[in-house]
Amino acid sequence: MCLAVPSKIIRINDLTATIDVMGARREISLMILPEEVEVGDYVLVHAGFAIQKVQEDAAIDSLELINEIAQRMEDER
Repeated sequence: MCLAVPSKIIRINDLTATIDVMGARREISLMILPEEVEVGDYVLVHAGFAIQKVQEDAAIDSLELINEIAQRMEDER
């Protein structure tokens, strides 16, 4: 089982990209991504690699769900 988090590409430099996910930025590899991406696209990221391009609406829905689950867990503490 893998957990891949949808992330927005904010900069591309050759085979690496800077992504933003919920305000956190990091560098990832585009090396194994089969499709072309552009700044503003969303990708699923696992272990530092973009593994799949995803539609913006699906990415936003997933991020909202992740945020909701995290908030519920925090509230239960």
